[in-house]
Amino acid sequence: MSFTRSPISKAVLASLSLSMLAPLALQAEEQTDDTVEVIEVRSIRHKLEQAGRLKDVIQKTEVLDQAMIENKNALSLSDAINNEPGVNVSNECSMCGVKRVMLNGMKGEHTTILVDDLPTHTLISGFYAVDAIATTGVDRIEVARGAGASLIAPEAIGGTVNIVTKQAFEDTASFDVSKGSHGYTAYKANATAISDSGTSGLTLIAQYDTQDQEDHDDNYVSEAPFHENMSLTALISHDLNDSNNVQIRVSQVESEIFGGPVLGEIADSIGQVLAGYDGVESEQLFKDDDVRKEWVAKPWETAEWIDTSREEAYVKWLTEINGELASEFAVSYAKHDQDSFYEGIDYIAEDTMWYGRAKFDWVYNDNHFLTFGVDTRQEEMRSKTEALESVEAYVSDSFDYDTYGIFVQDTWTPTDDLEVALALRLDKVEADFIDVKKPGTEIDETFLAPRLDMRYDHSEQWTSRFSVGRGYRAPLSFFETDHGILDTALGYLIDVDKLEESLSANYAISFDNQKLAATLSVAYSNVENLASLEETDEGVPILTQLEDDASVTTFDFVVGYNITDDLLVNASFEHFDHNDEFQSSYAIAPVEDRASLDFEWTTEYVHVFWSTVWFGSRDLTDYGYEGYNILGDESSLKPTDAPAHSVSDVRFKVPLNRWLGNEASLYMGVSNVFEYTQIEEGETPLFWDADGGYDVGYIYGPLHGREFYAGIEFSL
Repeated sequence: MSFTRSPISKAVLASLSLSMLAPLALQAEEQTDDTVEVIEVRSIRHKLEQAGRLKDVIQKTEVLDQAMIENKNALSLSDAINNEPGVNVSNECSMCGVKRVMLNGMKGEHTTILVDDLPTHTLISGFYAVDAIATTGVDRIEVARGAGASLIAPEAIGGTVNIVTKQAFEDTASFDVSKGSHGYTAYKANATAISDSGTSGLTLIAQYDTQDQEDHDDNYVSEAPFHENMSLTALISHDLNDSNNVQIRVSQVESEIFGGPVLGEIADSIGQVLAGYDGVESEQLFKDDDVRKEWVAKPWETAEWIDTSREEAYVKWLTEINGELASEFAVSYAKHDQDSFYEGIDYIAEDTMWYGRAKFDWVYNDNHFLTFGVDTRQEEMRSKTEALESVEAYVSDSFDYDTYGIFVQDTWTPTDDLEVALALRLDKVEADFIDVKKPGTEIDETFLAPRLDMRYDHSEQWTSRFSVGRGYRAPLSFFETDHGILDTALGYLIDVDKLEESLSANYAISFDNQKLAATLSVAYSNVENLASLEETDEGVPILTQLEDDASVTTFDFVVGYNITDDLLVNASFEHFDHNDEFQSSYAIAPVEDRASLDFEWTTEYVHVFWSTVWFGSRDLTDYGYEGYNILGDESSLKPTDAPAHSVSDVRFKVPLNRWLGNEASLYMGVSNVFEYTQIEEGETPLFWDADGGYDVGYIYGPLHGREFYAGIEFSL
């Protein structure tokens, strides 16, 4: 497979390969007439598997391509990256389904989500938006853990997840329709087109998916919410001339989530539940005050509804200035609107972000490649809640957040075997909670963030990578620590006046002999001023910061082996070790030990993928778990030992080309084959706390049950 484009210098090729094309493993070879450059696209699937899933750059980066996303039948970003090495997507609420993307054992708010290397996700969109980020039209997903991403995203002290949009290189159109149990429905469409001259390309993407509530213990309160997502995206790329390219991407995302009262049992519709709010609480919520029995109160008293709308856009201008210097100028925009209802408490938020960057890549000489530039981020969030406005001990989390940064990196290649990148960022950070009860600017700091990356090829088969660096983050939102912060009439307070500051280091060694590939990684992260949810002496929740440092050490080992040309097996083991301070900050117990084993068998007639992920046991008291099944009955104490368990998935795909004469496939699969959930084991996520309050976050195991699905995909 090949395509043509205008000639560009080695400097521009290097720049683009880092920002856009390197993960595709593009290899360029100029023709002797110096008018056309032919670029050969090697199989990314082969590249990833044989390289231990490592992107071939100096930073340690895992890459998920389209085939890997398809194997998981992943409709969303959270489904695609969950249980990948060093990645855990934590489900932190059985009602609203809030998901947190955790990298290297860090918290969800420490992960920055990028689209085509640009920030298009606001601070609050990382809580309810990840399930609405569609995988249709995604060329690949790049996961960079720890300090390696700090040059362009210093706030990503856990790491970055970069979603790379499919580029248009030919005229194509593909469609995918699937149905399954629990109301599972998905419609996906993707089309690309190029102009006759080859200078313009257009990518169009659409996805709609929905899934019903799940109530495995038949108490009329769901353990998994209803969700409905819709996204539309367009990407235009145009070569202005031989030296300039402009890209424009726009996207619209709509998402609705509803959990709590089971629709069709104690309520007919979401609208009926919300309209039924009267502010009068029932004397009894469950039969016999037991959360395992039927819900007998009003539907709104356990309802959580989140409606979000996102607009995203960016413009990139890539140019060759001369044979040694290339530049990128980019502006991105994101607007996130949230309208929500939490068991009687309303919360409406509007978050708007602008980001601008000017970046230059300069081939200084044969051994030094310089990257330097400036960027800025301007974010404004405004929220309101009528239910809490009159509460004296309430502070709004509306804020203004501005950063201004300058960065430089020198990539030094003294030998063919050694590559060293030394980077430095200087950022001016201002964060201001605008509530009149919070006078002054809470955070006004200048932060210096150095970073060092090294890659050394010991031989053709052995490679080491090492990264160390600093980062920062401003804790600003209600949702930083607990989605359910609005379920109290006591109010809410904010006591944040410092940046979180991190220092992280990562070492990885990889082996690859074209048949066996393995990677061993060790990472350490330390965070000062970690945000944490506490209570005042009066019991009012307060977002504050820990006095002692929080730290986590991560160990993971990943190995892949081609048993035959048709059969591939991958295995991994991971361990996450959090110190006491870090553990105390978690609302939901994170993964401590995890292992996985998957098989992929490909023939002319069928493709089979099987995956099993094992999770180790945990002591829930380390994370502050305490709850009761029966109100006021101390003998009904919920267990604090989370048992080890495993979850298995299987997927079959059958090509239909021989019968239909075009690109078409039929697929089917089962998620959670053996239907392991903590509810099936007798433990609902619902509970009473020691003060007699009702809550929904006693979560330590899967909440989704077995799911069957089948679909057909075809291309024109």
